Amino acid sequence: MPTAASLHYGFSPLAFADLRGFAEDDHADAFAVFQRSCVRVIEGRPSLRKAVAPSPALVEICRRALAPRSIGRREAREFFERHFRPFRVTPPRNPAPSGFFTGYYEPIVNGSLSPSADFAAPILSAPGPLSAHFPLPDRAAIEAGAIADGARPIVWLRDRVEVFLIQVQGSARVRLEDGRSLRLVYAGRNGWPYTSIGRILIDTREIAQDSMSLAALKQWIRAHGQRPGEEGAELMRRNQSYVFFALAPDLEAEAGPIGGAGLSLTPLRSLAIDRDIYPYGAPIWVDADIPGALPEGRLRRLMIAQDTGSAIVGPARADIFFGSGDEAGARAGAVRHAGEFIVFLPVEEGSLR
Repeated sequence: MPTAASLHYGFSPLAFADLRGFAEDDHADAFAVFQRSCVRVIEGRPSLRKAVAPSPALVEICRRALAPRSIGRREAREFFERHFRPFRVTPPRNPAPSGFFTGYYEPIVNGSLSPSADFAAPILSAPGPLSAHFPLPDRAAIEAGAIADGARPIVWLRDRVEVFLIQVQGSARVRLEDGRSLRLVYAGRNGWPYTSIGRILIDTREIAQDSMSLAALKQWIRAHGQRPGEEGAELMRRNQSYVFFALAPDLEAEAGPIGGAGLSLTPLRSLAIDRDIYPYGAPIWVDADIPGALPEGRLRRLMIAQDTGSAIVGPARADIFFGSGDEAGARAGAVRHAGEFIVFLPVEEGSLR
């Protein structure tokens, strides 16, 4: 199932008994999320962000997964153990845990349908079919109005740092002054490379690594100015990537945002992966020590590949979806940790080729 892009990494076969905490996970919960991915796999509906195609073996497993409407924990565990084999992903000549995990969430912010002194920064729509416009300008040029004739404001937010962080997360809910709520969904990007401005601040010692968080990043940018030429604005422009949005279809208030696979995401079950390596729907076991993000300090659970991101590159790189709102954001922003990345491959595929 992994592609040629991942062949320089090692895929070491394991037994399910080797997975610490696997027996204690809620396999029925993971199975329900897997089933939702399987519906799209079987129907072949297009995703928001195209990924590698699922293998015939994964498609067949999905057919079998959709036969029962719901099953209990024991039956769900037996299903995964019967149809998959776990493989630990490691770089060559490195036996240490090689997975690297970050967290993301759906921001909930205030906004307006028209600009004002309180809401002066626009979220932009894509300028028509993106393929017809490449190459698009970089962030600085777009903010200066380079594609104003095509990319129209959808909603206005407090400032550009609010827009920037929503672009990094890939989705958001916007509360309007009349009480209504809009949901934004990813609609494409300008094609320029993603640069982590948080990493820049760590490397330049502006913020210590153990103090870095979304709140710290926002505070630094706002303290250093967002007008053209000011340090905060120039920092954001070092990330030349620019993300466009559209209004999401009506979703229930408790439903998660729409991820790259075109599905509503589930907190601590949906995972963003490298879409050039893994197909949507791939089950992945995550075992990572992430103190500060979870009460137990350790995440050991089966997650399903349902999203992707510009910064999520490599066979053992993943972004964990934590949910919606400020609390989820605080937990997600605390995650920059190594751990075990274990992909479940269909038994029918035999071994990696």
